[in-house]
Order: sequence, then C-alpha cells, then structure tokens
Amino acid sequence: MRIITKDITAQHEVLTLTNQRALFWEKEKTLVVSDLHIGKTAHFRKAGIPIPSAILDNDLTRLKGLIDHFEAKTVLVVGDLFHAENNTDINQFQNFLQDYQMVNFELIKGNHDRLTNSFYESLGITVFKTHKDVGSIRFVHDERHCGEDIFCISGHTHPGVTIKGKGKVFIKLPCYEVSEHRLILPAFSEFTGLNTKRTVDSAVCYGFTAKSVFEI
Repeated sequence: MRIITKDITAQHEVLTLTNQRALFWEKEKTLVVSDLHIGKTAHFRKAGIPIPSAILDNDLTRLKGLIDHFEAKTVLVVGDLFHAENNTDINQFQNFLQDYQMVNFELIKGNHDRLTNSFYESLGITVFKTHKDVGSIRFVHDERHCGEDIFCISGHTHPGVTIKGKGKVFIKLPCYEVSEHRLILPAFSEFTGLNTKRTVDSAVCYGFTAKSVFEI
C-alpha cells in the first residue's frame, strides 16, 4: 500500500489528507476516518447476496497500514463505524482491536451505529453522541451537528468527483470536499457509493488515486 499525502491548513492547523481515505492530524497524533460500515458485507451475505469477505480484509489492512505509518495514538471515527447488527464482520474487527490496545479508538455515533453504548465500551471504544470539539475544530458525523463559527470535519455523504478520461469515458473517484467552514471525509470503506454533488458550490475537492492526491 502506497500512502500519498497532501497537507492543507484549516483554523491554523495542518491537516494531512491521504489517498487511503483518511486524514491525519499530526499535532494531535490522530487518524480521522469515516464510514467504515463494518458488518455491511456480512449483512448482505446473510440476505443471500454473495459479497466477498475480502472487502473488509482490505479495509482493515489499509487501516492497519495508516496507523503504523503515522504512529497514530488515536483513531477517531466520525460516524458509521458499524453498519447493522452484530455479526461475523464485527467479530473480525474485535480481533483487529486486540493488536492495537495501545491506540485510543473513539467514535462519534452515526446513523448506522445502533449498537448499545455498553457494546462499544466492551470493545474499549470511547463514544460521543453527536460531536467532539478539539480546540477550534468540531468533529461530527453529519452537518446537523455543526455549529456556527467553528470548522467542522464530518463524513456521512461519501463525497466523490467525476473526471473525464479518454474519449467519452467518465471516471468517478472518492474525494475530500473542503469549504470555508467544513471538511467532508470520503467513506473509508470501498464498499460504498459516491455522491458527486458538492454540498457547497465553492468547495474545493481533493480527489485521489493509488498514485496521487490532486485538487479539482
């Protein structure tokens, strides 16, 4: 896995965007991700839809690589860590956590995070109901919990961009959407759709591939 980075500044803080669907805040030693939707593949398989388990394997391998690369002390998930009911995918994530007991895992609950707080606590995950403020930055799952005059980092919408390839071919890529008061993270899981409509018309989007991060 090759990690490509792009530094941006928000509220006088340097935030590092990566081509691996995660943001790193060096000052806080915090890796910020959104929309892992762990349990989604098992949920589909339970319904008789043959979704390969390798999807979750790949997501967790990327997460491991990012934690190790940045030597993160905290992993903050801004919503939708889990997708549905407790299932075999969540068991796999529990095993993953055993390898990172020295890392602080935090969750701002998203609309899919319906398991009980006691369950998250049993995994050693600190839960925030709607938001977490760190200095002048607020972390939320969706914009309903963004306050005024504060920079907000969120997820939920799975932002993407469409770029033109050769001929009449159009390619959709995940992206970070950055505007004056908000940064929207791409979904961390690759098993998600893309919303290519910008939340703010003047927003700058940073798309990425396996080899680059670029402004659109």
